[in-house]
Amino acid sequence: MARLVNPIFFSCMYISYMIYTVLSNLSVNATTLQSDIQVLEAFKTSIDPVSISTDSFLSSWDFNLDPCDTTGTSFMGILCSIPLDTNSTSRIMEIDLEGDELEGFLTPAIGNLTELVSLNLGSNKFRGPVPETITNLRKLTTLQLYRNFFSGSLVNGIGVLRKLEVLDVSNNRLSGSIPSSITALRSLIQVDLSNNEFTGKIPQLSGLWQLSSFDLSNNQIYGNLPQFPLKIKTLSLCHNLLSGHITPVNKLRHLRTLDLSDNRFSGGINKWIFKLPEISHINVSLNRLVGMEVVEFTDKGSMLHTLDVHANRLRGHLPVNLITYPNLTEINLGHNLFSGEIPSEYWARLMFSWRDLNLDYNFLEGSLPRELNTTLLGVRGSFTHNCLTCPKGLLCHRGQRPASECVGRNKGAGGDHI
Repeated sequence: MARLVNPIFFSCMYISYMIYTVLSNLSVNATTLQSDIQVLEAFKTSIDPVSISTDSFLSSWDFNLDPCDTTGTSFMGILCSIPLDTNSTSRIMEIDLEGDELEGFLTPAIGNLTELVSLNLGSNKFRGPVPETITNLRKLTTLQLYRNFFSGSLVNGIGVLRKLEVLDVSNNRLSGSIPSSITALRSLIQVDLSNNEFTGKIPQLSGLWQLSSFDLSNNQIYGNLPQFPLKIKTLSLCHNLLSGHITPVNKLRHLRTLDLSDNRFSGGINKWIFKLPEISHINVSLNRLVGMEVVEFTDKGSMLHTLDVHANRLRGHLPVNLITYPNLTEINLGHNLFSGEIPSEYWARLMFSWRDLNLDYNFLEGSLPRELNTTLLGVRGSFTHNCLTCPKGLLCHRGQRPASECVGRNKGAGGDHI
């Protein structure tokens, strides 16, 4: 005779099962919008699991938990919105996985995180293109993809990201021209496109009136300088193929750092650059500039700290007016065609304030004061490969030009002693 099972037992088992089911559902369905969770899953799937180290933020993404309803060490690198009421869902607002050494691709599903405000994937090993779907992130204010291996062109439709303030895609393998739509991003404050393979010309950026820093160094950009926003403070365009005159920078009264080195600029360095009230660093070395007009500073103190004009075609006498710049400490006038004697006013500056003076590879002549031997301790620089008579132990100890290069060279040398 079969033994009857107690119905109360079945009831208890059913209730226990229902409680477990409800609790399980709560643990995986909590507060994050399901489509956002799916994006995070797709993101992690697109990463080579071998590159996910145990101490990386991505290793803490456990999809048995809710991304926006976890505490402690789960879902590191994620910030969520806070629901206004119990019926609302949380959304992913920030992803920061900087320096996680992740290898893989950036999934196109990233475009579904429509509440995303900040995306920082800097210093990883992402490769392939930046997905076009990134233009769906209309609330994005910060996009940092620097130091990866992204290739292809910069997203053409990037101009729709009207809230973007920081754009940093430096140190990748991006190519093609800079999208003209970038001129629509009027909230931009900082742009870094350096160390890529961009070609073409610089778009007209004068409409980006809030832009403070623009770095396009180490690319293959050509053409003339455009007009830049008047508020810009840092402008770095070194190591490109730019040409023409450098006069467009004359109006940038808030400019602090200017680096136009290693291009093909011609013409002169006019006095207006030296008159910029906040300029601290000027580097126009390795160009084809033929003249430099250094204005005397008499009305107020200059902020100029560093001046590098080496490897141009500057000629004439060395500018005496450099001594009127009270904060100037580093000067490189080497590898030019300067001639005549070194101004005696330079020696006092070398004794008290100038810490780095390079005059090498010019055609300077005359004798240097012997007493400088005991006063130039700690001063860097070089006076080599000129036509000087130097006491032993000074910064010209590596030798001068042979007499055949110096005889008759300075006769009729032009240029104002300014």
